[in-house]
Amino acid sequence: MAFDRARFVRACALSELEEDTPKRVELDGTPVSVVQTEGEVFAIHDICSHANVSLSEGEVEDCQIECWLHGSSFDLRTGKPSGLPATRPVPVYPVKIEGDDVLVSLTQES
Repeated sequence: MAFDRARFVRACALSELEEDTPKRVELDGTPVSVVQTEGEVFAIHDICSHANVSLSEGEVEDCQIECWLHGSSFDLRTGKPSGLPATRPVPVYPVKIEGDDVLVSLTQES
């Protein structure tokens, strides 16, 4: 898949990311959690779809990010919740790496 460079914005440096530790960034007013896990980097909307809390304050395990408040987990690849109380997915965003730059497009993946 070819990416249009103009759609991507720099979120952070790859060297700033710690394995399985979410990093909250704000891109064009949108809160995004950037996560490096299992050899990949993911970007997911940083607000839980069940409660208005930051997902980047939760834990990451098995390519899932857990909301610290009520325990719902979301798949970092799809944004889909894997358990209650959340029932709605959260947006995930395309990521690409250029050198030490993590670039994110706010265009949602399907």
